[in-house]
Amino acid sequence: MRRLFVLLTIFAAAIPLCVVESLSPASEAAVLSGAPTPIVVGSRLIDSRTNAVFTPHGVNWPSFEYACWQGWGYSSSNSAKEALAMATWGVNTVRLPLNQDCWLGLQGSPASGTAAGYRAAVHSWVGTLHSAGIVAILDLHSTAPAGYPAHGQRAMPDAQSTTFWSSVASEFTDDPSVLFDLFNEPYSRWNDSTNSWTFYLTWECWRNGGCEAPVEDDYTSVVSGASYPVTGMATLVAAVRDAGARQPILLGGLDYSNDLRGWLANAPDDDQLVASWHNYPGQRCSTVTCWNSEIAPVAAAVPVVTGEFGETDGGSSFLTSFMTWADSRGVGYLPWAWWKVSASESVANSRYALVEGADFTPKAPSGTAFHDHLASIEPRAPGALSCPIVRKADGSIAACPGLYRPPARTRMAHEHAIVAAHPEPLRPLIVSGSPVPRWTSPLESVEAGFPRSLPWRRWF
Repeated sequence: MRRLFVLLTIFAAAIPLCVVESLSPASEAAVLSGAPTPIVVGSRLIDSRTNAVFTPHGVNWPSFEYACWQGWGYSSSNSAKEALAMATWGVNTVRLPLNQDCWLGLQGSPASGTAAGYRAAVHSWVGTLHSAGIVAILDLHSTAPAGYPAHGQRAMPDAQSTTFWSSVASEFTDDPSVLFDLFNEPYSRWNDSTNSWTFYLTWECWRNGGCEAPVEDDYTSVVSGASYPVTGMATLVAAVRDAGARQPILLGGLDYSNDLRGWLANAPDDDQLVASWHNYPGQRCSTVTCWNSEIAPVAAAVPVVTGEFGETDGGSSFLTSFMTWADSRGVGYLPWAWWKVSASESVANSRYALVEGADFTPKAPSGTAFHDHLASIEPRAPGALSCPIVRKADGSIAACPGLYRPPARTRMAHEHAIVAAHPEPLRPLIVSGSPVPRWTSPLESVEAGFPRSLPWRRWF
């Protein structure tokens, strides 16, 4: 059991009373038998049990977001055997995409079962992962405004998303091994027929909401003109905190979470935020040059976790080069996806697939590349930070020296430089005769990217 000690230190001037979290040897052994308990300290995630740096190296485990409305279960089958297989790879984090309607019991979802049953299934799998020493990230993946089914991804959260997070956060308030990813992939929407934006998501709306987004998900090619008022990230963060949950919160940027240029300047005021970034070949920021110029400055200020990345060209060079870069920057990563998909079902998604067979054998090319890379990483020694974790009287974490978030003026200077270099988001350019988009911007030619099946058009 964790014990709390009150530390009163007297300097020449008075300082606020702080609480230092510590563990007795016996209780530490008991706690360490479970999953890490990450907290944000400056630019790093720290396992609060040991004060050691915690870098998420994990996988996405899809199915909670679609199985429930398709009617064949709450999710794919899962077991302790599967969780232990993940752990033997070196996986310490699993991201679970969820469905807003199925959790809340809206629009006839779940199609088979009940909302209570869906929630219980999520709790059960999270508990099984924890028993294998694995952290769970709960991701709001499939949403829809009132009156529409959550059968895909909308551009931004809606009013029901606030209800969702109030509920989820309240149910997991006492689980320090759970993190919250508030919205999978915010995006703008381009209209090819008019050669203009149907919906252009700004950073101001990303934070505060209030703009109008199309009611259709991004699987629907034609929009009706109907829209819904967007709920911003600040409102969702407040919903989580108002529910009493203090765990770290992940926030994805613009352009399907690939654009973090305005993240630091627009992030809500909260000391437990993590920048969630998605990285696929062909997206605008999918090169080492961009990673160095745009992602590295964010990672120097707050933790960055690559909530999704993958490769479908039949190789693994992108995966390996990215993971090597991420390791050098302390950036966490979770490839899409820990699932079994054959080429007869979907060639692209079979290449995303990390496993095959009853024993969850690494599947080439993605699974073998990820498995072998994790095996090559020298384990980090569990040494402590140079200072203890200190929780202030207001509940926030005091940063250690050398692990700090730059002041807003410094952060904004970083972002002004980034935005000046890349002022506009990507636009999808459909190549004549091909349904596969290439991605480009006014600053980058089409040949700078690579055509691919979009990650958000994954098989389900």
